[in-house]
Amino acid sequence: MPMQAHEIEELLRETFPDAKIMVEGDDGVHMSAVVIDESFRGLNRVQQQRAVYAALKGKMDGPTGELHALALTTRVPD
Repeated sequence: MPMQAHEIEELLRETFPDAKIMVEGDDGVHMSAVVIDESFRGLNRVQQQRAVYAALKGKMDGPTGELHALALTTRVPD
């Protein structure tokens, strides 16, 4: 079953409670997210994105994953 934007945000919020999180997309399969969080400070982009994917708890794993594609932007707050 495809994931809705609010479901993705809820999963991310568990790991990044103080982050600014914006999730968009209306087909439930191809989504985009922006996660801005202080915990990313000192991490490179790959490390930041791995942290976000880990927070999704396997929802993108393999051909049977609930989320097929997530265009992801991560950064630290200004």
